[in-house]
Amino acid sequence: MMGKTVSSEENGRLTKWLKDKRQEKGHTMRSLAQILGTPHSFIGKIENQERRLDVVEFMRYCYALEVDPIEGLALLKGE
Repeated sequence: MMGKTVSSEENGRLTKWLKDKRQEKGHTMRSLAQILGTPHSFIGKIENQERRLDVVEFMRYCYALEVDPIEGLALLKGE
């Protein structure tokens, strides 16, 4: 049986990667939220593992950061 994925080790690696990429690109939570058209609290909830992204949201998040989503998905496989 699968537990909640929001607090999983895999989600932790993915959210850390997203946060690191956001910071590398020089975005604040507010600036990224503006690009995505979401409240900045959305970014905070993702980065604090209070909310997880669905596949479409993940792709939009990566494109907003101009990063390759495949790189992030590889973390889930342990590559």
